[in-house]
Amino acid sequence: MADQIILLVEDDRELAELTRNFLQNEGFVVWYEAEGKAARDRILAAPPDLVILDIMLPGMNGYTVCREVRPEYNGPILFLTARDEELDEILGLEMGGDDYVTKPVRPQLLVARVRALLRRAVSSRKSMPSDRVRVGDLIVDANRREVRVGAHGVDVTTYEFDLLYYLAYRAGEVVSRQDIYQALFNYDYDGLDRSVDVYISRLRQKLCGDNSTSVSIKTVRGVGYLLSVPAQGEV
Repeated sequence: MADQIILLVEDDRELAELTRNFLQNEGFVVWYEAEGKAARDRILAAPPDLVILDIMLPGMNGYTVCREVRPEYNGPILFLTARDEELDEILGLEMGGDDYVTKPVRPQLLVARVRALLRRAVSSRKSMPSDRVRVGDLIVDANRREVRVGAHGVDVTTYEFDLLYYLAYRAGEVVSRQDIYQALFNYDYDGLDRSVDVYISRLRQKLCGDNSTSVSIKTVRGVGYLLSVPAQGEV
């Protein structure tokens, strides 16, 4: 396997150098940017395998960088920041981030999270049968990795696509969080990780935002999620 490329976006030069050296010693190729707009342009021009993104950046903050690259960049984005408020974590996930680590972070912990995200990106794609699923007016095409509602395309991230495909493939069936984590991420749900909840929220907004669709993702309290289509005659 070719060396995996990480783009490290951090304006603290000393911290960036320490982080970069450690990641390189672990076998990664590490690119570096200190400014938000430059990072955005680099991600779009030469997509890395993963982005480690600080929030407080000169020129353009990390949230904005993430939001602007997400329509085209499907790789994992890990927020690395000194801000440890829960709302900041949720906002980072809602902007399109995949994980959130607060400073100071132990180097081995950072590497573990990076490897987990990269494994998740590979294993989730491998777990999907190569075909197309249609549920009502929703089409999820695993070959093209495209989502459509009627004639309209829907932009989704890698993990949003994989989750939607998993739910669509099991339309009408209640799927537990444990099932989702095992199928997509290859590890057990720990009862605390809220990333799937955030992905579900984003999918609901994207499917029902500018698109009129009969498909809905329902939360079954205490169990999991259900992708459903109203029966004929229902409103």
